[in-house]
Amino acid sequence: MTIEERIAQAETRVTKAVFPDTMNHHNTMFGGRVIMMMTETAFMTATRFSRKTFVMVSSGQIDFKKPIPAGTMVELVGNVHKVGNTSIQIQVDVFLEHLHQDGREKVVSGIITFVALDENSKPTPIL
Repeated sequence: MTIEERIAQAETRVTKAVFPDTMNHHNTMFGGRVIMMMTETAFMTATRFSRKTFVMVSSGQIDFKKPIPAGTMVELVGNVHKVGNTSIQIQVDVFLEHLHQDGREKVVSGIITFVALDENSKPTPIL
């Protein structure tokens, strides 16, 4: 399989309803919850790409462009951004959808970096 095919097959999409237990005092989704969901999506994307064991080593700038109100849906889309020798960067974009309206818009984006580990918890080649 080519690297391009691996990248295409690694794309991960996760859709969630925004329920009251994810809200902050502004009745919008808590930023920490969004970051947790982005990290999970990025982890799944990295794993799909190379089927290795991964640990997160950094998160780049995460940009919150608009609040995510209660009673909406979000779709998180993870894609391989860059592949190094033992590390991989995953871009995650979060899209907001209103339940009773057509269309969606990107409201959050960021890049999360993982390192692949071998059975001794040492960095190992991604491919």
